[in-house]
Amino acid sequence: MIDILELNEMNRVDLIKHFNARNDTDFKLYNDGVQTILEDIMKQGDAKVLEYTKRFDGVDLTVDGFKVSEKEIKEAYEAMEDSYVNAIRLAIKKIRSFHDKQKEQSWFTYEENGVVLGQKVTPIGTVGLYVPGGTATYPSSVLMNAIPALVAGVERIVMVTPPDKEGNVNEGVLVAANELGLKEIYKVGGAQAIGALAFGTETIPKVDKIVGPGNIYVATAKRLVYGHVDIDMIAGPSEILVIADDSATPKFVAADLLSQAEHDELASAICITISKKMAEEIKEEIILQTKGLERQEIIEKALIDFGGIIVAENLQSAVELSNIIAPEHLELCVEKPFELLNQVKNAGAIFLGHYSPEPLGDYMAGPNHVLPTSGTARFHSPLGVYDFTKKSSVIYYEKEALEKVKEDIAILAQQEGLTAHKNAIKVRFE
Repeated sequence: MIDILELNEMNRVDLIKHFNARNDTDFKLYNDGVQTILEDIMKQGDAKVLEYTKRFDGVDLTVDGFKVSEKEIKEAYEAMEDSYVNAIRLAIKKIRSFHDKQKEQSWFTYEENGVVLGQKVTPIGTVGLYVPGGTATYPSSVLMNAIPALVAGVERIVMVTPPDKEGNVNEGVLVAANELGLKEIYKVGGAQAIGALAFGTETIPKVDKIVGPGNIYVATAKRLVYGHVDIDMIAGPSEILVIADDSATPKFVAADLLSQAEHDELASAICITISKKMAEEIKEEIILQTKGLERQEIIEKALIDFGGIIVAENLQSAVELSNIIAPEHLELCVEKPFELLNQVKNAGAIFLGHYSPEPLGDYMAGPNHVLPTSGTARFHSPLGVYDFTKKSSVIYYEKEALEKVKEDIAILAQQEGLTAHKNAIKVRFE
């Protein structure tokens, strides 16, 4: 089910290539089909959204049935246990508390001779939130994408999510959205939903930015509409890398690896340990625990193709390999995790110690679970409040201040051959 591999200088490059192979998605295979959908939505709006929803989701909706009604929201609450609603409210409290600390403020400096410089921070006006459906539903995605936008001060959030075969939206998703005050929820998914958000239709408003994960068609559509609107990131399949020393509990490590392998057949679950004995015990636990899990087939496929237990010489080698892989989730299941923390350069989220499992971050800890995947943690960050604001530079000079630098500006403009730039300064002192 999952191989145990020895890490050495001979196979290091091959291991990296193997675990990165899942990142080689050829979006060109999907571009033409998705581009056609987007162009249809741009030209014909609601009519094409309805047509594609019927074709791909098997649901025959009407324009009047696009938007989730107050009645559907009420029925969602009636269908859910109070314990779920309470858990959602606790998660909202913790996630909001964390993101409140990310708020950025406008700032100004006041210099001599009447110079004022600064940066004005403004929230994005309208954001589109895509919430996936299909093999699983994710109320937590609603929280993680919407809360930082709300904290940033975004005035309008438009949510889209695929309907089921009966034309309904998952009750848990609706409760999560309503607890955040989201009122514009549309029953549409796939590339047609991205097109509707990017270009607007008669019913669905055009937004300034689209956030939220989706399948390959959603990801391709987001790539193609970037520039018409902003996007958060192109999310790949989930991944976890666990570094474990002799203090780790094999049962815990195995459970954490399985928690990500169940997401998708392309999910990656890797453990790097410094003990062959620990590796063997973790493998035994994986085999044992997998038998009792509902998504066993998905897990087994993911572990065979993109899983592995690697035995490294020491923790330093383990961290070095992790930095190259740049995992979405990194767990440091070691005796002294804070001593390793400074060595970690590339990871979306870092979980320290034996009682900070990845699902804690998915649901309740507070930091965002929308994380860079497919090695993009080398240059990308988790979704945050900063993703829902824009910055404007502020410049104010009085005449005396401009006069002091006019000759220097003229020299630079002349050097670049931009004499109109030079003239814009000169005319003010003639």
